[in-house]
Amino acid sequence: MGRQDYLYETIAEAVRQQILRGDLKPGDRMPTVRQMTERWECTPGTAQRAYRELARQGLLASRRGRGTFVVGVPAQDVETPLRRAELVHRAEAFLLEVLTAGFAAEEIEQAVSLALDRWRAASAAPPPAPRRVVRFVGSHDLALDWLAAQFGEVAPGHRLEVRFAGSLGGLIALAEGEADLAGCHLWDEETGTYNAPFVHRLLPGRRVALITLASRRVGLILSAGNPFGVRGLADLARPGIRFVHRQPGSGTRVFLDAELRRLEIPPERISALEPSQTTHSGLARLIAEGKADAGLGLEAAAVAFGLDFIYLADEPYQLVVPATSMERTPLRSLASWLKTRKTKSALGAFPGYDAGPTGALTWVV
Repeated sequence: MGRQDYLYETIAEAVRQQILRGDLKPGDRMPTVRQMTERWECTPGTAQRAYRELARQGLLASRRGRGTFVVGVPAQDVETPLRRAELVHRAEAFLLEVLTAGFAAEEIEQAVSLALDRWRAASAAPPPAPRRVVRFVGSHDLALDWLAAQFGEVAPGHRLEVRFAGSLGGLIALAEGEADLAGCHLWDEETGTYNAPFVHRLLPGRRVALITLASRRVGLILSAGNPFGVRGLADLARPGIRFVHRQPGSGTRVFLDAELRRLEIPPERISALEPSQTTHSGLARLIAEGKADAGLGLEAAAVAFGLDFIYLADEPYQLVVPATSMERTPLRSLASWLKTRKTKSALGAFPGYDAGPTGALTWVV
């Protein structure tokens, strides 16, 4: 059984638990299939299958042109042979997965018993108070999901809501009041600097903090073994090399366009595939699946998918925080937390990440 064969059940159960806890309520709109695909790094078919399973359970409903919504809470149905058979089927799928991974039956039994005990204890405890949302919109970074998972410890009582829309999309969301902070790595050809010139243009007259998350290695991500013998950007113009882009407005795309102009390579000479990708993981996955031969992205994404990588540049990935947001406790706590040795050590463990400048703060006025 492949990963995608059981992943839809994991996704469906995770959403079901969110509904059960009250994190998702009737009437709430669910992420699109594309957003779920990026979040879980799965195929669209797997995300659609999870949504169909939740609809079968009466928890979700799709409305043409309006998306998918929560319509109910899990019902505590009377025990039926069909329901029991479904439970046995799910248990067998789990057993096959963990037995294949090398775990002994006794280990599995002990782990399930321990998990049930923890679940009973959690069920008996009073529900946690709802957490307030801090909205992030911006460029994709592999550390953002990790940061979101830590955010409850960074700022107790708060959660980080992450939406990837590219560096320019993040700055626009700040300008329109749709985000509290953004993620940005935009190279400015005129000044030879990152981010600040774009902040001046899109947030004129506002005092804004730039907080460095990390410095990242960017370069060409290539099929394992580099079968085309690519040595640099100029080779992308050779016939037969299928190139996958990041979306327009992303920092990676801005950097690539600038480099192509510097090398005097017309963009039309590159065999670019559609659609462009909104995340580094999505780009690397297409190459790993043999659907593309090359793309520009992070070394961390290349390592994660076992692909070749040719280094081109180091870039700072910065959190863009308006002064009005910096006055709020959760973002002041985040700025302090990024400077800690523990945080720097964790970020430095990501392939191609340099945590030396992590936490550095400058103001754009």
